[in-house]
Amino acid sequence: MGGMSDRPAPLADPHLRFDPAAGRRDIVILGSTGSIGTQAIDLALRNPDRFRVTALSAAGGRVGLLAEQARLLRVKTVAVAREDVVPALKEALNAQYGASEPLPEILAGPEAATELAASECHTVLNGITGSIGLAPTLAALRAGRTLALANKESLIVGGPLVKALAKPGQIIPVDSEHAALFQALAAGTRADVRKLVVTASGGPFRGRTRAELAGVTVKDALAHPTWAMGPVITVNSATLVNKGLEVIEAHLLYDIPFEQIEVVVHPQSYVHSMVEFTDGSTLAQATPPDMRGPIAIGLGWPERIPDAAPAFDWTKASTWEFFPLDTEAFPSVGLARHVGTLGGTVPAVFNAANEECVEAFLAGRLPFTAIMDTVSAVVDEHGTPDAGTSLTVADVLEAETWARARAQEMAARAAVEAGA
Repeated sequence: MGGMSDRPAPLADPHLRFDPAAGRRDIVILGSTGSIGTQAIDLALRNPDRFRVTALSAAGGRVGLLAEQARLLRVKTVAVAREDVVPALKEALNAQYGASEPLPEILAGPEAATELAASECHTVLNGITGSIGLAPTLAALRAGRTLALANKESLIVGGPLVKALAKPGQIIPVDSEHAALFQALAAGTRADVRKLVVTASGGPFRGRTRAELAGVTVKDALAHPTWAMGPVITVNSATLVNKGLEVIEAHLLYDIPFEQIEVVVHPQSYVHSMVEFTDGSTLAQATPPDMRGPIAIGLGWPERIPDAAPAFDWTKASTWEFFPLDTEAFPSVGLARHVGTLGGTVPAVFNAANEECVEAFLAGRLPFTAIMDTVSAVVDEHGTPDAGTSLTVADVLEAETWARARAQEMAARAAVEAGA
């Protein structure tokens, strides 16, 4: 890349490829029974000449689906995080496979996905939800695999650890926003970039004031107007915490300062993000809302997969809207910028506290507006990290443990005060 500064290469660089292997790629899918995993499998099944899935991992709550996926893909190995579901998984596999067919190897336990992430393959798709995806992310990078990263939390909580391991071009982002930025950035060098513009649907509560958010229900929060996602991610979209996490992620992936990363609300979710260049031009990446497009970028780059996802019908009229972010009603993005700037273990505290508060909200134990109030209080109590201390995995785990416990205590108190 010509005209670049002396700053280190970004983690996700569309101009670079870590392993430009030709032909069919062997893929390991982590989180195969979730939304990202199931769509990745759909893509692989429709493109058997490009992808061969060799292994699958899942939490263990849907062993029937996992067994069905294993049989369809003829994988060598399946892994589950919960050891107690192994008998049910074996039974489900036996029901799927013929009597003479060899069953796949089974790995079980908290480290199973991490072991798979380091196994022989071309690309590891990390579609695990939550910070438990950090260890598999590090394992895949350490083993030299190309990492298609949908697990934003592992980058958020372990940014310095990931940056220390990742080679240029080794990470391909799968989030729709970061896949969009990744593609738009291919049009210029980092020196040409004026700002990154991350789009947000605004979630189900777009346009509401903070006062109007006080009484919203779990059902209200889960009614996302655009995307079909799991409950935790959907609530994060309602609070816009997901957008705050994406701002931190963009900073880490592309080595762009926080002050050059902007969030705008785009209710239609057609434009997934934009890059504004120094000459005044803006490149926007746009598709109908469908995660198979970003997944195809993650698995296939630098090649594009034909018909990976639907395209627009340009013969039909449509309206695309953009609005400024209401930072008073949705303070999560500003808090995330603060957290990302502090660095160290603070992002891990932010993420862990949020996960606990979302769980309390989903269980009916915490009001919606108390989610961010509680997360902010936990972050404030944690304080500023020691700038002279190098981050370790142990530091991250210790900070998360403290943050979860503290968030639970604060959430319980807030619930009592609010009468939740």
